[in-house]
Amino acid sequence: MDTLNQQNRRYPSWRGMGVGSLLALLTLFLFVLSLYSGSVSIPFKSVTDILLGRGVADHPSWQYIVMENRLPQAITALLSGASLAVSGLLLQTAFRNPLAGPSVLGIDSGAHLGVALVVLVASGSMTTGTLTLSGFALVIAAALVGALAVMAVLLFLSRLLQNNVMLLIAGMMVGYIASSMISLLNFKATAEGVHAMTLWGMGSFASVSLDRLPYMVGICLFGLVLSVLLIKPLNALLLGDNYARNLGISITRTRTLLLFTTGLLTAASTAFCGPIAFIGLAVPHIARLFLGSANHRTLLPATLFTGSSLALACNLISTLPGEGGVIPINVITPVIGAPVVLWVILRLEK
Repeated sequence: MDTLNQQNRRYPSWRGMGVGSLLALLTLFLFVLSLYSGSVSIPFKSVTDILLGRGVADHPSWQYIVMENRLPQAITALLSGASLAVSGLLLQTAFRNPLAGPSVLGIDSGAHLGVALVVLVASGSMTTGTLTLSGFALVIAAALVGALAVMAVLLFLSRLLQNNVMLLIAGMMVGYIASSMISLLNFKATAEGVHAMTLWGMGSFASVSLDRLPYMVGICLFGLVLSVLLIKPLNALLLGDNYARNLGISITRTRTLLLFTTGLLTAASTAFCGPIAFIGLAVPHIARLFLGSANHRTLLPATLFTGSSLALACNLISTLPGEGGVIPINVITPVIGAPVVLWVILRLEK
């Protein structure tokens, strides 16, 4: 009990502040590095001039690469990594399960199903009244609707199921149903449709252009602000539901806000980048290892910056300098995330 009380101190420890500062600097370094490096070699001074608005008259293509490719790609990786990592932390705390993650509750499967419906069934175009959506806009809308639909089902089930373990299992079942429907759609689809779905499912931070970026920024920042507001209830939940109730915390309301926040962050990341594996599951454990604490006042910021750093690092690795090719993100994240999950499982066995 004394240890748990120490984790809920009002002010963060010096270690927490130090680790958080280092992770913030690492995130900034990787973000800047993402702007100055890529498959096309551009001089350092030229990138700086472009970012400062001076441009490079003799190489107009460099302007496009930096402002329309590298900058939105780096911002997308920054926000997507933070969103998925924070989602994983919220779920692991709420369900008291170290193996809980955004994909466990089937929210990303719902987004995947929404995209599958418009790509494989609607052929990438849909008209409702006077509104016609097609291409990337339709994919984003479908992914958001699919993820939010699953989240709505989970919110309904959370009113019926008071046991966190049962709700976790129910979320897994919803995910399995969505996955089976996706498999059926793939079985009936054309080769071109299956190919498009396969590419989307590999994940990419390069699919968000500069004009679409404000939408992702707005959704992700809103979700991250909501997660910060949940810090006090999350710390109370560490001590058990009964203790949290004694502190005046509404368990039902907290769980509803938590599911909504997790769903929103996961939906935004999946809709814009495709399903990104392992970041939400592995990053909270890496942050705990750095901090040695479960206090969310320091753990949540550390998780946020660790998720952003990992996503930016994966984005850098995905672009092969001089090769002109891009490795899918989901080829890289399991290499980093799977060992962390194995380490967690081995610790649970001790």
